[in-house]
Amino acid sequence: MKVLIVSDTHHHNDNYIRVIERVAPVDMVIHCGDIEGSEYLIAECAGCPVQMVMGNNDFFSDLPREKEFNIGKYKVWLTHGHTYYVSMSNENIKREARERGVDIVMYGHSHRPVIDIESDIIAINPGSLTYPRQEGKKPSYIIMDLDKNGDAHFTINYL
Repeated sequence: MKVLIVSDTHHHNDNYIRVIERVAPVDMVIHCGDIEGSEYLIAECAGCPVQMVMGNNDFFSDLPREKEFNIGKYKVWLTHGHTYYVSMSNENIKREARERGVDIVMYGHSHRPVIDIESDIIAINPGSLTYPRQEGKKPSYIIMDLDKNGDAHFTINYL
């Protein structure tokens, strides 16, 4: 199973479309928020199931603030992350993920990609496809692959 994880597109969707064309086909797309009214486009371009949550800039959105769902054997919690102060560190969001009993937390907001794998929790932030803030400032996304044993592998990719 191949999952595309993106965030913080902020209604500028050219890079999202480029990524879809580059990595297709995918089995699922996950958007960690700050979609800013492009929900329909995000879903239509994906061509597969899509999970999305609202971010701090998704005013008047009907999207949920957070979601829990399964990907293979993993319980996933999806949230934008701004209410957990992820721009400072991901410790608060990892603590909350542990309390919720999930295996993976996926979040955005900081515009910096993160793959943080610990023995009891995996924290994933794909960065931003529109306004990257990490060193080098390249738009980023994450691919999650489930191997034949159902184990997850994550890679940060750049445009």
